Amino acid sequence: MIKINSLLVQLSLSVICLSGFAQSSPTEKLNEVFNPKSNTVLVTAHRGDWRNTSENSIQALKNCVSMGVDIMELDLKKTKDGHLVIMHDVTVDRTTTGKGNVSDLTLAEIRSLYLRSGTGHKSAHRIPTFDEILAESKKKIIIDVDKGYDYFPEVIKALRATGTVAEVIVNVAGSTPLSDIEKEQGPIAEDITIMVVVNMKRPDAAQIIESYKKHKRTIIQANFDDDSLPVLKNLSSYRESYGLWINSLWPEQSGNHDDDRAVEQGMKDETWGWLVKQRANMIQTDRPKELIQYLQDKKLHP
Repeated sequence: MIKINSLLVQLSLSVICLSGFAQSSPTEKLNEVFNPKSNTVLVTAHRGDWRNTSENSIQALKNCVSMGVDIMELDLKKTKDGHLVIMHDVTVDRTTTGKGNVSDLTLAEIRSLYLRSGTGHKSAHRIPTFDEILAESKKKIIIDVDKGYDYFPEVIKALRATGTVAEVIVNVAGSTPLSDIEKEQGPIAEDITIMVVVNMKRPDAAQIIESYKKHKRTIIQANFDDDSLPVLKNLSSYRESYGLWINSLWPEQSGNHDDDRAVEQGMKDETWGWLVKQRANMIQTDRPKELIQYLQDKKLHP
């Protein structure tokens, strides 16, 4: 009887572990973003873990996964011969050993370059394609395609082909009503998660946000350089209909509730804590390790 009970306990623990794993998958995390009752805050690493390796690289993605980051933000450009690659700038000058516009280089020429580290030194890493990133990220981490709206149909096609639709956020044109987006792209499929960056100082900011209500999987990225804006009084209410993303990268994106103030001045409650009080359930940061620890201490991150 003792052996049977022991076996039952072990089986129960296995079920719990498997259930926990399923709930923490990228798909489950992204679905939970749209639960207005959830208190979980997801951490987004800006361009991957760029402080410790090359931005927008496969190694950056691996670092994010190891660290427990929920979302890796990245950017797209297209090569001369029509391949989507992971690159923030129009040129390769800043981030690689090469020179020139991405659009003037073939994929073969792009592959011959080495990425530079965050300190500007040549690394061993190469520029990945979008398909390579999706293959590496699948079932491990959510991807946010930030600069990539110019290639919107191709992005969606790639997600369909790789089976990663449920694990990816696709940014649309900033501060643009949904009706204008759909004039350009046609109706957006219900299973696509989109994000619109909204400059909250715009007089029509509330109207732009309202226009996205009909697309159920919409995330609002609220940017503001002044935390006393009247429109921010209703910021937390957007969680009833949308995911709410706020950047803590720089003071001008979060009304001075930023990473450096949190870490260098030791004002985590006044910065990250303030964003949480606004009910942001996604925070993009350049200090992912420190933010994860802060949120875990507050029981807001698994």
